[in-house]
Amino acid sequence: NDGLQNQSVFFVQKGLDGAPRQFLDPNTWRKDGTAALAAFVPSDDARYVAYGISLSGSDWQELHVREVASGKDLADRIPNIKFTWPAWTKDGQGFFYTRQPAPGSVPPGDEHYYMKLYYHRLGDDPEADRLLYERPDEKEAGFSPQVTADGRYLVVTVWKGTAEEGEVYFMPLDGKTWTLSPLRTGFDASYEFVGTDGNRFLFVTNYDAPRKRIISLDPAHPEPEAWTTIVPQSRDVISGATVADGKLVVQTMHDAHDRLLVYDLAGRLLHEVPLPTLGSVGRVSGRPGSDLLFFGFASFVYPTTIYRYDFASNQAVEYRTPQVDFDRDAYVTEQIWYESKDGTKVPMFLTHRKGLCLNGDTPTILYGYGGFNISITPYFSPYRLFWLEQGGMYAWPNLRGGGEFGQKWHEAGMLDKKQNVFDDFIAAAEYLIEHGYTRTSRLAIEGGSNGGLLTAAVEMQRPDLFGVVISEVPVADMLRYHLFTVGRFWIPEYGSSENPKQFPFLYAYSPLQNVRPGTKYPATLITTADTDDRVHPGQVRKLAATLQADNASDKPILLRVETRAGHGGGMPVAKRIGEHADIYGFVLHQMGLSVKERTANTSRPAAGAGTR
Repeated sequence: NDGLQNQSVFFVQKGLDGAPRQFLDPNTWRKDGTAALAAFVPSDDARYVAYGISLSGSDWQELHVREVASGKDLADRIPNIKFTWPAWTKDGQGFFYTRQPAPGSVPPGDEHYYMKLYYHRLGDDPEADRLLYERPDEKEAGFSPQVTADGRYLVVTVWKGTAEEGEVYFMPLDGKTWTLSPLRTGFDASYEFVGTDGNRFLFVTNYDAPRKRIISLDPAHPEPEAWTTIVPQSRDVISGATVADGKLVVQTMHDAHDRLLVYDLAGRLLHEVPLPTLGSVGRVSGRPGSDLLFFGFASFVYPTTIYRYDFASNQAVEYRTPQVDFDRDAYVTEQIWYESKDGTKVPMFLTHRKGLCLNGDTPTILYGYGGFNISITPYFSPYRLFWLEQGGMYAWPNLRGGGEFGQKWHEAGMLDKKQNVFDDFIAAAEYLIEHGYTRTSRLAIEGGSNGGLLTAAVEMQRPDLFGVVISEVPVADMLRYHLFTVGRFWIPEYGSSENPKQFPFLYAYSPLQNVRPGTKYPATLITTADTDDRVHPGQVRKLAATLQADNASDKPILLRVETRAGHGGGMPVAKRIGEHADIYGFVLHQMGLSVKERTANTSRPAAGAGTR
């Protein structure tokens, strides 16, 4: 992406040093950039690529197949795709994928559920694709297919909504049978397939290991008593693993930032991969028989950079580095720990200019999420450079409900314990004020989706604590969220108002039901999009309207509705710039601040730093 293209362009090259050739340009699909590339999976022989197209930010996709050599699409097109990542067979002649029911074949609303697993052979009519697996008894069940690197097996993970627990099935790809056999059933733990070691399967699992371990099992004897632990549970959380060069590359989280470790397949630690600074590792990719390994690395002021790792020398060298116009050395990130309401110690990252004066005057944005086992580790966003250049500070607490410290940390912030997340966030704000970083009038809070629920909920509980509230695409009506689009997927995380035991705690914090007439609320900007098919915009509009009607302060309550956009995925750069300009403009105006001009080279500003 040159920095201002609405959608990033995909290129292909032969070998490590070949000349890049444009392969897919989503900017040509719609003039306004609202068509986006979703799934993107090459066949093992790199002859074909299966890719999904999403329109207007929707989770719905249509799957296409493109020939790499010619750059031309085949006739194969598969509609009604959602939350799928195709898995190619070793011969490159077909792939396994999941598809939702055809419109009209199920009651209205159920088209988001009842996923089915199919095999598609190139050139065949998708309507004739072979059905491999379905769970009509489990409406919210979904399937993630993977083909082992040697092409011998199909491994299918079964999941239910956003619950951590899953099941695993497998099928030999020898052409003799098309029947899935169970490896693990009962939804007793999480199982992330890593790869194979001969005839044994490797998994990352939290079975008897809240911070996860890596195990090896024989599919003929999958019972836990017969497992071999390769990498045991430790203080750090195992967040992923890859088999490459006959070794096991393991990603772990240490106090909410990443480490990358190399083991042999017997579990002996060989190396820790050197990383540039405290940050996050992403998209680790390698193959069992190849000594090539690539991974991404980013931090709050370190743009996402692709590294190539050399196993022999234990060196990681930059392979692709983005050019972003800002002075990285002018900023610093520190990690502090603070105490929540119940005494729990919670870490928080603070990023700001060097030499910050603790006089309580720093404009601060406190960002939070706290849910779904999602970890908020250091990551880079060019939009946030604008705020840092304005002299502002960003604060990222690692709230309970996330996955930074394993299964127990997540469970401490879900269902009837969701209030812990709000208490952690409120305590973070109080810490920043008490220790002289900022003050209420200079403190804004921000969060999106589940994080939008967070900022809306704490606004209702502590309207006196914050100067500005930014609530992006929030889950706002906890009594009815599950009745729209894919809301039922979140019942394992939130609970359901239809359950008499869960209704009380949902009602106690639901933002919409806790707006109190006559209360003085802070300046609030709530965002949604007209085609968001994940968090229905209706509940967001209801929250904004209720706040506007009941607010007793003179602070504005605004609703921003993006058009031809969804929950955030695939949003064109032009719309992202517009959205962030509105958000930062709103925050600065409510804090009584004006925009400072950039003093650096302005011939190529960082994306998002300009104005509309």
